[in-house]
Amino acid sequence: MTRTSRLRWVLPALLVVVWLGLGGFGGPFTGKLSEVAKNDNAAFLPKSAEATAVANEQKTFVPQELLPGIIIAEHQGGLTADDWAYLDGLATRVAQVPGVVGPIGKFRPPRNDNAAAQLIVPIAAGGKPVDVVKAVRAAFGTGPTDLAVHITGPAGLISDLVASFGGIDGVLLIVAGAVVALILVVVYRSPVLPLLVLVSAGFALGLASLVVYTLARDDVLALNGQSQGILSILVFGAATDYALLTVSRFREQLRDTPSRYDAIRVAWRATLEPIAASAGTVILGVLCLLFSDLNSNKGLGPVAAIGIGTSLLASTTFLPAALALLGRGAFWPFRPALGSPHPEKTGVWARIARMVGARPRATWVVTTLVLLVGVAFVPQLKASGTAQTDVFLTKVDSVTGQEVLSRHFPAGLGSPAVIIANESQAQAVAAAAKVDGVAEVTPIPRVVNGRVEIQAVLANPADSEEAIATVGRLRTAVHAVPSADAKVGGATAIQLDTQRTSERDRALIIPIVLLVIFVVLALLLRSLLAPLLLIATVVLSFGATMGVSAIVFNHILDFPGSDPSVPLFGFVFLVALGIDYNIFLMTRVREEALRIGTRDGTLRGLTLTGGVITSAGVVLAATFSALSVIPILFLAQIAFIVAFGVLLDTLLVRSLLVPALAVDVGRRIWWPSALSRQLSAPPPVPRETSVSGG
Repeated sequence: MTRTSRLRWVLPALLVVVWLGLGGFGGPFTGKLSEVAKNDNAAFLPKSAEATAVANEQKTFVPQELLPGIIIAEHQGGLTADDWAYLDGLATRVAQVPGVVGPIGKFRPPRNDNAAAQLIVPIAAGGKPVDVVKAVRAAFGTGPTDLAVHITGPAGLISDLVASFGGIDGVLLIVAGAVVALILVVVYRSPVLPLLVLVSAGFALGLASLVVYTLARDDVLALNGQSQGILSILVFGAATDYALLTVSRFREQLRDTPSRYDAIRVAWRATLEPIAASAGTVILGVLCLLFSDLNSNKGLGPVAAIGIGTSLLASTTFLPAALALLGRGAFWPFRPALGSPHPEKTGVWARIARMVGARPRATWVVTTLVLLVGVAFVPQLKASGTAQTDVFLTKVDSVTGQEVLSRHFPAGLGSPAVIIANESQAQAVAAAAKVDGVAEVTPIPRVVNGRVEIQAVLANPADSEEAIATVGRLRTAVHAVPSADAKVGGATAIQLDTQRTSERDRALIIPIVLLVIFVVLALLLRSLLAPLLLIATVVLSFGATMGVSAIVFNHILDFPGSDPSVPLFGFVFLVALGIDYNIFLMTRVREEALRIGTRDGTLRGLTLTGGVITSAGVVLAATFSALSVIPILFLAQIAFIVAFGVLLDTLLVRSLLVPALAVDVGRRIWWPSALSRQLSAPPPVPRETSVSGG
């Protein structure tokens, strides 16, 4: 053995040591992301919106920004003397809670109802309102029998929202890790390999968390609970996908190559381009979210890009290094022996390839028709927005409190619409504000820089669709007052502007994502026609996914609707991740087409990549399904859309539709490259070793 051979382990060992250091340092930051995540309305507030302008002006009217909480008490048989004595004491205790801005007064009943009483509790928004709400709830103590007490309003809703995201740091990672490990054990029948892949994904997540934590702490990017959960799942899914590609190629090389170092070198070179292209496509796709006007969307783009970047780094450095050191031992107890047969040459994927090759046109026509059936249900998707109380999939105190409040008081009490107007037109604006859906209009007796504040209490819950419609009417009415320069803000207006901005983002960002992916595919495949066909198949798959999602959400899960950003997020992730599998397939098809022609190259590429890409799709779908453990409507919907869409793309689009189109179109699919003018299969080109997988 030469000195060079003896030293071949040095670089892999050094890479492993470096990653152990990075993992040890960055790992703890995964649990710290909640410290820098913001889940209040400000995290979602559009920068260029009427509600934003009102919020900025409103700061000049009050010494500090306040977040209202509403304590609502109900005794269905009527409040008793003991109830009122308890409520008087509760008001005193709550006023003494640090963070509550007093005086807060006493509980008051509705005008013609003695079964309930409410107390508005202003909470300093600049501190830690979630901790203040916890302290207020702790002050409830034990009240009289049959007296129910809840805290609702914006402060209560935000507190419960943060509590719902509490499982992200622990439960989500445990579920995702367990699912990935189980699938890998089934696929590779080895306890060692799943451990390597999970460690690689863990290192990637630790490094991503370190970077995201630092940037969020320094206010370089916006992080919220949704982005935090998606980061964890995306890193686990992507890192595992890239690992499967490398592992599959490495295993095939071990059947033909005596040296494990030579095997990993060939496998690494063969998979680096498709993995890098895949990661680059996803990174560019999610970075298109930077064109959003919502801070939450704008923040998710870089957060997801960082996660994909670290997944790429770990999968192309740590994992190959660890495989080089372990060699065939990584596959124990079913080690691939030198000279053993390649299982991909026979089996289910060989049969699927023969079926596609025998009837390509019938295959893609039937597959397209099946997908179009799903697309037909897209109009049933309800994505115009939901009430904030509908965000929770489990019963929470703030939602119960809102229901009690709506039974006894104007439901918008505590979260009024805020109107800022010129003092000279204050009376005219107040009169115009009395539109249908407004229960009460109250001018605030304070003038700042010639501007006044007017509050309009809404008849419906502030987060409801009815209240949003009322704010729309309110804006139309006060905008019509001449020389008033009236603007409408408040919690409901923020929700309205967020929904409208989400719809605008959807119309802007989707075409940008498609253009970016087309450019990447054109450069990668040296073709213009192939990228168009691939993008068309993925968009068709996305449409079918959204149609099926509409059926599931409306008629099976009985969801109240979805946020307008759900289709956008679903599109960005499904198209970017769906293109991944087409990249894995078509880069291998092009490699084989250069040797044996487009038709045979397509069928061989399908045979060789079928198993690993299907495994990768199942892993990614399973990891995104883990998002459903967080009881938030948005995450549950994204979990289903991405999981179902990835499976549909993996099992139907990439397995049947794309290869059938490639075979039917033939060499023209590579137009305008020289490969499209290749009239017949070239003579086989000998290779250094037989490389399969992919």
